[in-house]
Amino acid sequence: MSFQQGLSGLNAAAKNLDAIGNNVANANTVGFKQSQAQFADVYANSLNGGGGSQVGIGVKVAQVAQQFTQGNITATNNALDIAINGGGFFRMETNGEATYQRNGQFQLDREGFIVNPTGAKLTGYQANSSGVLLTGAATPLSINTADLVPQVTTTVNAVLNLDSRGAVPTVTPFNMNDPLSFNNSSAVSVFDSLGNSHTLQTFYVKTGPNAWDVHASMDGDPAIAAGALTFDSSGALTAGSPMTIPPQALTTGANPLGFPIDFTGTSQFGSTFSVNTLNQDGYTSGRLGGFNIGAGGIILGRYTNGQSAVLGQVVLANFANPNGLQQLGNNQWAESSTSGTPLVGSPSSGSLGVLQSSAVEDSNVDLTAELVNMITAQRVYQANAQTIKAQDAVLQTLVNLR
Repeated sequence: MSFQQGLSGLNAAAKNLDAIGNNVANANTVGFKQSQAQFADVYANSLNGGGGSQVGIGVKVAQVAQQFTQGNITATNNALDIAINGGGFFRMETNGEATYQRNGQFQLDREGFIVNPTGAKLTGYQANSSGVLLTGAATPLSINTADLVPQVTTTVNAVLNLDSRGAVPTVTPFNMNDPLSFNNSSAVSVFDSLGNSHTLQTFYVKTGPNAWDVHASMDGDPAIAAGALTFDSSGALTAGSPMTIPPQALTTGANPLGFPIDFTGTSQFGSTFSVNTLNQDGYTSGRLGGFNIGAGGIILGRYTNGQSAVLGQVVLANFANPNGLQQLGNNQWAESSTSGTPLVGSPSSGSLGVLQSSAVEDSNVDLTAELVNMITAQRVYQANAQTIKAQDAVLQTLVNLR
C-alpha cells in the first residue's frame, strides 16, 4: 500500500522544512554553518532478490549535513572579535573539556581569560615574561595586564658627523658650561634599573687634525673624559669606538648606571655637525594600553612606554571530517569518533586559515536560496499528502465493493 511511501515522504519533507527553518532562524548567528537535509530511497529486502519490478517503499533522511563554506567577514569595533578566513575552528576549553567553534565573539572575564559568551575559554600558546611562546599543549589564554618591567640601558648607538672644518677651541680647559670650550654636543635619555630616565650629554672637542675628545655628563653632573675619536684622511673613524661610560652613582636607589657608546659609522667630513643616529636600548616601565591579534594569531600588547610585547598566540584546530563533529548548541561542536582527532596548529599553517581581528564571520546562510527551498519543500509536502489522499480514495472504493 502506498500509505507508507506517502507517510515517509511527509516525514522527510517535514525534516527538510525543519532544516530550512533552522537555517533561516540562524541567518544572523555569527559563525553559523547552514545544514542540508540529504535523503535516500528505501527498498524492502527479498529472499530471492527484487529484480527489475521491485517498487520502493518510500524515503528516509540519510543525514543532515552541515555546509562548512566560508561566511562573509564583517568588521567590528571589538579588538577581541576574531574571524577565521579559511579552514579550522577555535579551540575552547571548559573545566578541561575541549570544544570547537567558528564564532569569534570574545571578551575578557574578571580573571583576564579570553572567553566566549558562555564562559568557555579560548586556548592557545601563552607567552612567558620574556615574550617567548610556550608551545606544546594549548592552554587557556589570558591577557597579562601587569606593568612591563623596565629595561636598563646597556648600550648607546651614536652615528654622527663631526665637521672637519671646525677649529680647536680657544678656551681651555673644557668646561661643559662654556660653549666656547667645545665644538658640539648631543643628548639622549637613558634609563636605570628602576626605569628612571636620565639625560646623558656628550660634548665633542676638537684637539687637532682628525682628533676629537669626548666628554660626558649625566643629569648635569660634572663631565668626565669619556675617550677620544680619531679619523683618517678620508673622514672614516679609525679608533675610539666603543667608548665606555663608567658606572655613575644615582640618587634614585637604582644600580649605578654605566654603558658603552658605540660610534660605529661616525664620520668627519667637511660638512656641518649632524646627528644621524642616537638611540639606546633601555626603557621605563609601561602599562598595557591595548593589544591586537595578527593574522598568525599572535597577541601583541602595546604599552604606554612605546614598547610592545608578545602576550600569546591563538591556535586553531581542524578535522579530517568536520561533518562528523557532534553539535552541542551555543555555536559549539565536540570531537566524535567520525570526525577524527583534532589537528591543532598555528593559523595559516597547513590547512588552517588566517585570522582577522576586530571582525567576525557571518552565517553562511543564503537567505534568498533558503526561502526558495522552503517553497519547494512545501510543495513536496503537499504532493506526498496528495499521495495519501489518492490511496485513501482507492481504499474507499475497494471497501464499497459489494
